[in-house]
Amino acid sequence: MKPNADRPPHSAERIGVTAALAAYILWGLAPIYFKLIQSVAPLEVIAHRILWSIPLLAGILWLRDGSAFLQRMRLPGRSILVLLASGTLVAINWLIFVWAVMNNQVLATSLGYFIGPLVNFMLGFLFLKERLTLIQTTGVVIAASGTVYLGWFLGTPPWISLSLAFSFGAYGLIRKMLGVGPMVGLLWETLLLALPAVTFIAWSGQQGTLHFVSGGLKLDLLLILAGPVTVLPLVWFNVAARALRLSTVGFFQYIAPSLTFLLSVFIYGETFTRGHAVAFSCIWFALFMVSVETLARSRRRTPG
Repeated sequence: MKPNADRPPHSAERIGVTAALAAYILWGLAPIYFKLIQSVAPLEVIAHRILWSIPLLAGILWLRDGSAFLQRMRLPGRSILVLLASGTLVAINWLIFVWAVMNNQVLATSLGYFIGPLVNFMLGFLFLKERLTLIQTTGVVIAASGTVYLGWFLGTPPWISLSLAFSFGAYGLIRKMLGVGPMVGLLWETLLLALPAVTFIAWSGQQGTLHFVSGGLKLDLLLILAGPVTVLPLVWFNVAARALRLSTVGFFQYIAPSLTFLLSVFIYGETFTRGHAVAFSCIWFALFMVSVETLARSRRRTPG
């Protein structure tokens, strides 16, 4: 029996698993960081995420690619315009997430990122002509039913959760269609958003509402930390994606919203209603169905 040439060596696989765990655990624990800086306006936080990500991303790409870094950054004008659109989408996603965490809506963010993978299936079907299997279709319907029930129970649609799921889904769709590397793309996105970020910070300084520099050394260091909090999980995710099968990485993605869910209910004491119980149960069941099917299909494709 010939060994599977596509299977990574055990050492690379261990590195991939470690990197995936690090990425999704940091994403899942991110609300703790944003709670620490909740005295800062969400828009200022997003401006710092953008600005402090630029030197860190550039440094990592320079270390990785050397002199080829600048060549990799050369993109057609159309691609740069698309990255401006995707950058705006991801900034909106960040803003919704930060606002939600700072306003005691961590549970809503967890629900949004659990819905995300199912939204991806739907967007792939609608825009990329990807076929949905019966189980995937059933999963989307079950998750949608749970979300509708939650909206009915609360008396209003779960806008935060839906906005997070669809804004990030649309972001992923655009980036997949563009085909630019994730870190190169993020660097371009942050560069394109740097001018609005600097403008906002300058305006806030003139208005006397800027927290950076005026809020003390501890707060300044925490705001600078917005760069690593944004960039490092992406770097680790890329390491994992190269070392592991995509289906394997897919299972790790549920770590982040699971940790966020635990934080919201058991640490921050947010109310978990019967409507939430029904919605989360439906989504968890749908994700379980889809994940089992994905794993089974992956194993069938693997040659013995």
